[in-house]
Amino acid sequence: MMKILCSSINSLPQNVPVGTRAFTFLEASSRPGIGRIASGWLRKLKSAGYAPSIPVWDFMLFCFAVYASDVAVLRKNSADGWTRQIELDITLNDPVPWEANKAIAEEMLRVLSGDFWTLHFLPGGPTPPKGNHRECDRDCVSLLSGGLDSLIGGIDATAAGRKPIFVSQLAFEDSARQVAYADALGGGDWHQQWSHKVVFSGKKETSTRARSMAFYGLAVLATSLLSVNRAEILVPENGFISINPPLLPGRMASLSTRTTHPQFMTFLQKLLDAVGVNAQLCMPYRFMTKGEMLAQCADQTLLTRFACDSTSCGRFRTYNRTHCGRCVPCMVRKAAIQRWGISDTTRYKFTNLSLAGKANADDPMAVACAVLAAEKKGIDAFLGATLAFASAADRPHYRHVAEQGLAELAALLRRDGVI
Repeated sequence: MMKILCSSINSLPQNVPVGTRAFTFLEASSRPGIGRIASGWLRKLKSAGYAPSIPVWDFMLFCFAVYASDVAVLRKNSADGWTRQIELDITLNDPVPWEANKAIAEEMLRVLSGDFWTLHFLPGGPTPPKGNHRECDRDCVSLLSGGLDSLIGGIDATAAGRKPIFVSQLAFEDSARQVAYADALGGGDWHQQWSHKVVFSGKKETSTRARSMAFYGLAVLATSLLSVNRAEILVPENGFISINPPLLPGRMASLSTRTTHPQFMTFLQKLLDAVGVNAQLCMPYRFMTKGEMLAQCADQTLLTRFACDSTSCGRFRTYNRTHCGRCVPCMVRKAAIQRWGISDTTRYKFTNLSLAGKANADDPMAVACAVLAAEKKGIDAFLGATLAFASAADRPHYRHVAEQGLAELAALLRRDGVI
């Protein structure tokens, strides 16, 4: 088991236990071997007018601590080369509700990252900023990553008369996209674009299954700027990617991303409620494919302007900020745009899937086998227990989104002559 301590600089023990990797929140320690999380961020938050409640601030600290742990613990050192056992101590301002509900948090992280987490919540967390309140005319928070789904979410929200605070994580070239999208949607003045930089000596784990926790932490923090009773956080993600059906061998459990999986989102909402954060997570596209999102977007002119500029690729940096064209997110994107019916001007390394090769499991032929299996066996046999999480009322809707998502992929694979 790997032990991690995330602490305020004032609560950092004089002698960090042997075998424990320690991080300080918001300030850098002069002591050797101590990592840091979001160093120097506090004064920026204060100048931006942030004065969050203790529950909101502690939730943000928790999210950042989880992300730091995720990148600091290497999967290759675990018994099976993947599943980790992580013991995480976090200093908070009010650890009592967290200790009382840590079983929810541990199970949530198990679903998200596929690892076993043991959490301890301690007093002595860094206190929240006390910025000067700014009058805010916004009425919700919406995630804005630079991807296609969050772009559609922003377009639809503003077309419906909503005024979101757009929240983004700084991410290389996507940062300029995020600014452009927020400006085009009339939310530039309230666009919250932050980095949650984690610095430590040693190698970083690159699978980052829990990176999304930092994004959720930033979103919850942004709710403190709103003047509403219960803040809505819009999480725009198509349902096909959210439920993540087993398209490829080995993509179940921890090998498969669960960033917006309904089971994870249910745990996340339970945790927010349990620790006193008055916010509601909203998944407006949970029963829609990416192709359906494109076709039904409320402002087709604005969508056409930006759609092919957005990013979807899981290996965007591998090919010098170019979509690979062959990973699952790229294939889902291509299939959706084909269904939408416009010319796809996205830059792809592999434009035609039949020429994309078989470098690893994430290749078109593997997805083709899954599509053909679903067509042969029927959607219910193919899905198996994939939808076991869903209620009786929701299961038909998730079944529909899985079936339609596979149909979009099948049309793409047939277009390129893969099947």
